[in-house]
Amino acid sequence: MLLLVDMGNTHTVVGLWEGASMVKRWRVASEAHRTADEFRILLRSLLEEIDHQPEGAAISSVVPQATQALRNAVASLVAGPVVVVGPGVKTGLAINIDNPREVGADRVVNAIGAVMVHGSPVVVLDFGTATTVDLVGADGSYRGGAIAPGIEVAAESLVASTAALRRVELVVPPSPVGKSTVEAMQSGLLYGFAGLVDGLVERVLAELGTEAPVVATGGLADLIIPLCKRGTTVDQDLTLRGLAEVFRRNQS
Repeated sequence: MLLLVDMGNTHTVVGLWEGASMVKRWRVASEAHRTADEFRILLRSLLEEIDHQPEGAAISSVVPQATQALRNAVASLVAGPVVVVGPGVKTGLAINIDNPREVGADRVVNAIGAVMVHGSPVVVLDFGTATTVDLVGADGSYRGGAIAPGIEVAAESLVASTAALRRVELVVPPSPVGKSTVEAMQSGLLYGFAGLVDGLVERVLAELGTEAPVVATGGLADLIIPLCKRGTTVDQDLTLRGLAEVFRRNQS
């Protein structure tokens, strides 16, 4: 059994992987200033649900100031090696962009997880603090993509930049034509981001020159994808599946 941790700017997803499937998955708030002891206490409380120690672990993190403390905590909780996705770690994914070191660890493991299930080419969507669209070409190489604000970031920015608007619950309104300020904001955020995603995917596929499956992950994927026009598979285990594969590729 593997302990898998994907730390994003807003949420951290923790999972237990055994064989070829997810056994447990938790989503907790990210905290960049947690110490190794605090990470250890948090993770240990989650692992109380299992009756044996994980044999190894893999970590992806886009919060550099927290990565080492997280690694130290994870290493104290598993019986084997800890793989942290980054330079020097074997991923098996060719990255064909100007500066491969710029690609976030989460985008790398998302691409690996998507290829494992859907083959290549494939388009990967991630609805997190940022909304990302990534392309893996027919040759299995990472080609790049697009980064837009996340829905929650956009909502907070809208409220912070206006005097009369207030926070609204992110739920689908009865109609795209809002009959109140709340419904109008919900329409703009949810249908607006669905349109953003549809437009970006259409342009990415035009650049590719052929059709390809589209797979989505991230906390708000289940909310936005049903509003999109293009058929898209939602896979909330995508990132952790890619992490498990990176761990496997780094064992001799």
